[in-house]
Amino acid sequence: MQHQSTALMQKTRNALIAGASGLVGGYCLRLLLQSSRYSQVISIGRHDLPLIHPKLDQQTVDFKHLKNYAADLAADDIYCCLGTTIKKAGSKEAFYQVDHTYVVQLAALAAKRGASQLLVVSAMGANPASWFFYNKVKGQMERDVQQLGFEAVHVFRPSLLLGNREEERTGEELATHIMKPLSHLMVGPLAKYKPVEAEDVARAMLFAAMQEREGTHIYLSDQLPGMAAALEL
Repeated sequence: MQHQSTALMQKTRNALIAGASGLVGGYCLRLLLQSSRYSQVISIGRHDLPLIHPKLDQQTVDFKHLKNYAADLAADDIYCCLGTTIKKAGSKEAFYQVDHTYVVQLAALAAKRGASQLLVVSAMGANPASWFFYNKVKGQMERDVQQLGFEAVHVFRPSLLLGNREEERTGEELATHIMKPLSHLMVGPLAKYKPVEAEDVARAMLFAAMQEREGTHIYLSDQLPGMAAALEL
């Protein structure tokens, strides 16, 4: 009887994902749809994705006016894979808007709607006091989402992401060609700098959600492949 009750509870859980058009987000969305943990997956973005699934509810939103969509942001677990680059955003201000403002606003609205867990992709080196603008913004985002009243906040800090991107990121492609052949040399303290498969980041996110751990948890890049391997859908 207890087993049936637990299974029923799991079937009624909902997930919300932002950033499903990105590299990690794309893998994450597919995993959420496959998982028996969720009966519904809400994907929010600027455009609908070319994907149809009985569990999937796509919501087109304007992130600049996210408060207008607060009623659509009710879910148990929030997966935030939003992120850009300064080059793509066009300025530091625009980058800050995507990687900090949009993330924190989404998290705040979802928390008010009763979400219990936030799972968010950050970056290796995130630090609110960093001299590097990118790392500083990521660190400030991490700091701010922890203040929103979630039962659990899971922060993932991947190193260089491996995977096939639809968009062109020349700098990251160059870094991949340089770093990937050297991965086997990155052991001990250097292990956290190894490139990591984007799919492993997504799998680690779902694995963390399924553990139902309260509090704030930060996962470094070298921890993610092991978590990914432990995931059972």
